[in-house]
Amino acid sequence: MAQPIINVENFRKTYAAFVAVDNISFAVPPGEIFGLLGPNGAGKTTTLECLEGLRQPDSGRLTVAGFDPHKDAPKLRQVIGVQLQAAGMPEAMTPNEAMAFFCAYHQVTPRYDLLDRFGLSSKRKTQFHELSTGQQRRLALALAIAHEPQVLFLDEPTAGLDVASRTELHAVMRELRSKGTTIILATHDMAEAEQLSDRVAILLNGRIATIGTPLEITATGAGLTKVSVHTRDNLLLNSQHTFPAVAQVVQKESYALYFSRDIGQTVPALIAFVQAAQDELIDLRVERPSLEERFLELTSHQGMGA
Repeated sequence: MAQPIINVENFRKTYAAFVAVDNISFAVPPGEIFGLLGPNGAGKTTTLECLEGLRQPDSGRLTVAGFDPHKDAPKLRQVIGVQLQAAGMPEAMTPNEAMAFFCAYHQVTPRYDLLDRFGLSSKRKTQFHELSTGQQRRLALALAIAHEPQVLFLDEPTAGLDVASRTELHAVMRELRSKGTTIILATHDMAEAEQLSDRVAILLNGRIATIGTPLEITATGAGLTKVSVHTRDNLLLNSQHTFPAVAQVVQKESYALYFSRDIGQTVPALIAFVQAAQDELIDLRVERPSLEERFLELTSHQGMGA
């Protein structure tokens, strides 16, 4: 791994008796999209807020682009971009005014083109309080990346966005990464994290349950592969026949779903059974476990937290 642009060592944060983050450590190299995943109360937002300099950790060491987020907050703000869960802006401020203000603060030319890119071209002179929730979030995203930050923090960035805006955001994230921007993505959307992240850390009850690439994480755990089968005569539905290496069977609409420990044994046996009964395969799919399935497995073993 390259010299990390974000380094977290033995970080702990409590609120009275509640332990929000419990002694976690991780490092993120430049130019990586790093996903922070976990249920509500897992510690994602607290971790982001401490890295952004909005809160002070109780113990541990945090650095972002070489700065201590708490001690070097003014310098840090020049090299990071932040999109929070809830955007706070003066109600009468327009997107044009907000872009001019934020870019003046960072001493860069206003990026009005970003307003167009995020579908706000017709709302440039509309007051903030008159924008929809989705439009407010798109404006917050445009402002967060206008100064081309070294590190971009995104907290549930696609919540409330329509499909077109989500697609555009994903394109922007990939574009920023290709230019060397490091992105910390906190999200509940497992499919989004699996699609975009180079590595992810799953937080449960303030601790890191697992960390690695999506492929590494989905390859661990129970390691079951899903085999979905649909036949012409629905032979496999409600069938009591057992197949080798199958740990679990589930029915979903016209499909029989087999969770296999070894597809090399399961799939040939399924095909042979269907052919012997003179049924016909309509669809057979073999899918590795998704990040969401692995996440659900972890949460079922360790508890969801508050």
